[in-house]
Amino acid sequence: MSSYIELSYLDLSLASLCLIINAGLSIALRLGLERQLLIAAVRMIVQLLMVGLLLKAVFAAASPWITLLVAVSMIGFAGREVWARQQRRLIGVWGYGIGAVAMMTAGTVVTVFALTLQIQPDPWWSPRFALPLFGMILGNTMTGVSLGLDTLHTSVHRERRAIEAQLLLGRTRFEAVLPATRLALRSGFNPIINAMAATGVVSLPGMMTGQILSGVDPNEAVKYQLLVMFLIGGATGLGVLGAVLGSV
Repeated sequence: MSSYIELSYLDLSLASLCLIINAGLSIALRLGLERQLLIAAVRMIVQLLMVGLLLKAVFAAASPWITLLVAVSMIGFAGREVWARQQRRLIGVWGYGIGAVAMMTAGTVVTVFALTLQIQPDPWWSPRFALPLFGMILGNTMTGVSLGLDTLHTSVHRERRAIEAQLLLGRTRFEAVLPATRLALRSGFNPIINAMAATGVVSLPGMMTGQILSGVDPNEAVKYQLLVMFLIGGATGLGVLGAVLGSV
């Protein structure tokens, strides 16, 4: 028997007091963060409510083309976020395209791999399984790709004189930017490495916590969380490598 407990809007309103307290502290300490907190909270509420309605309709339609359209839209928004988080961006379509293409390739390959070989829903593209899984993988890959590209572009700009000197000495482009490339790759890999190292000891991941709260056996929840972390780690690595090397 499931131990799922339904939440009311009153419960959510009480939980939102935590943000209101933070906003009050920001005002008292003159941090200037209260407006950002309010805007972020409103955006989160609106976005999640809209996503809930959208997913309900997509699940009911159970169409591979609608599922594909939603996945493409997710990639588009993720690519825009990667582009927006870079202090120094590439000019032209590649400023947006490198991050988007890297995330699309890595996220799609890993998600299809999991759906066809591990989870195996019927049909394999079932939106109830494909979209949440793709969203988790894409979101984490986005973080790694954005950090990797931002570090690479910032490092190349900062060390441009040294890189130009290396080129004048006859080094190839890849050899000249190799130190910046390595730094960017380490930066992109750090979030998932830290997440894996802390999972289970410092934090219980959101997916595992949600399953336990909904009544799933903890051992089964652990299996799913391990699967997701392996997939996220693989997709992040592929995405960061593709984006950074493609940007060199």
